[in-house]
Amino acid sequence: MDLNFNKNEDHNKLLLSTLRHKLAQVKLGGGEKRIEKHHAKGKMTARERINYLLDDADAAIELGAFVGDEMYEEHGGCPSGGVVIKIGHVAGKQCIVVANDATVKAGAWFPITAKKNLRAQEIAIENRLPIIYLVDSAGVYLPMQDEIFPDKEHFGRIFRNNAVMSSMGITQISAVMGSCVAGGAYLPIMSDEAIIVEKTGSIFLAGSYLVKAAIGESIDNETLGGATTHSEISGVTDYKAKDDKDALNKIKSIMDKIGDYDKAGFSRKDPIKPKLDPNEIFGILPRKRNDQYDMREIISRLVDDSEFEEYKKEYGQTIITGYARIDGWAVGIVANQRKIVKTKTGEMQFGGVIYSDSADKATRFISNCNQKKIPLVFLQDVTGFMVGSKSEHGGIIKDGAKMVSAVSNSVVPKFTIVIGNSYGAGNYAMCGKAYDPRFIVAWPSAELAVMGGTQAAKVLAQIETASLAKKGEKVDESKEKEVFDKIKAKYDKQTSPYYAAARLWTDAIINPLDTRKWISTGIEAANHSPITKDFNLGVIQT
Repeated sequence: MDLNFNKNEDHNKLLLSTLRHKLAQVKLGGGEKRIEKHHAKGKMTARERINYLLDDADAAIELGAFVGDEMYEEHGGCPSGGVVIKIGHVAGKQCIVVANDATVKAGAWFPITAKKNLRAQEIAIENRLPIIYLVDSAGVYLPMQDEIFPDKEHFGRIFRNNAVMSSMGITQISAVMGSCVAGGAYLPIMSDEAIIVEKTGSIFLAGSYLVKAAIGESIDNETLGGATTHSEISGVTDYKAKDDKDALNKIKSIMDKIGDYDKAGFSRKDPIKPKLDPNEIFGILPRKRNDQYDMREIISRLVDDSEFEEYKKEYGQTIITGYARIDGWAVGIVANQRKIVKTKTGEMQFGGVIYSDSADKATRFISNCNQKKIPLVFLQDVTGFMVGSKSEHGGIIKDGAKMVSAVSNSVVPKFTIVIGNSYGAGNYAMCGKAYDPRFIVAWPSAELAVMGGTQAAKVLAQIETASLAKKGEKVDESKEKEVFDKIKAKYDKQTSPYYAAARLWTDAIINPLDTRKWISTGIEAANHSPITKDFNLGVIQT
């Protein structure tokens, strides 16, 4: 019996249990009472609508479930950002579904709601994926209107994207299943086809109260902008549905008629499960973020038949590169090696650190994958680039810049899995959020920060104690510890994967055993969008 393996397993399964518990809470949206009120009106919840619409709800993936986590608490919170987004299949066609959750502040848009909706549209655009909107929203959350209304990446960008997607030939279908007001009223009419549900659905630029206040006209909301009005008088909507299920069935019928798509042509064979047991990941992954492990052991439990063709195995060993298949799809893997390695010249290199030779290798491998039209998968457990005189004199900055350039200019789809550490410039070089991965997801063990919590807290504590001493305060050992502990607690909270997911720095926190599903779903989506841009590294120092 391997005691360390068992301790790791217990730790990581506890993290997974926390994830499942938090997900269960999130899925309640605004809470059970509001769900009951929703049902009393004859309406389905956002998640019920999506699950009914999808061919196989269990096979779908959910993006941004933890968006808004512990944010806006002074406003009562905003679980999942008040909107649910899933990628799955409708009538056999892969698509992305966006549903307002009217149990959360009547589906009102918080700043993070806009960010999440824009992320869904970004995914639809870059993958040329059909998008379905299930609308049930009171519009902009007025107490925070200044943070959602006027800027480039705010509410208005949604309708700009509607227009752009339409011009690209990307299918957009809207079902108005509740309120659809003010600027939001443009969304259904800018979709290819719009459905409205009788009695519960309504569309208007201004509701009856605002109309009365503005022009003195007295009119009820149903007459102003109900299903009959828009289906028989204004012609704003294309179909009238008698209830939620009828509207969703109409969407299924429309999706069923859509023609096939041009494919990017990524290689796929019949999927094979890993030969080695994926459940062993929980025992391999260390409970402490600075402990060593062999990343190859993780890779062999993620890839088909546990087969991995390693590229430049003996060179630049702190980054592992190589070819494999995941759920049948051919991929190029770039992963941080977390154990200490020894070079041929006798140099000991720290695991999780990017050195000049490993950056050089990764650059070449990324270029190869672009030549061969092979999607890239980045497995992050990185503490940053090597520092010190030897590295600086050896040109670590230029070699790091080469790798960043290759990641930035890569034209094949990129997918990033944050397994452990994601610190500093290491996050960038290993295709962090700023480098346009099609998906970036984190395991519960992930940490995202400029540097590790202990190191950062030590630096900040030194600065603060020096400041206190200047003011004439006595700073003894207990005071130093108090300052350190306070800073460390705050920093640790900010490095949590939930903190990152709440702000959409990652698309999801996932069970490690779902990694294959996420990558496979992502490449299937990317296969809808043929590569039209040439790979060009630009100017690099060699």
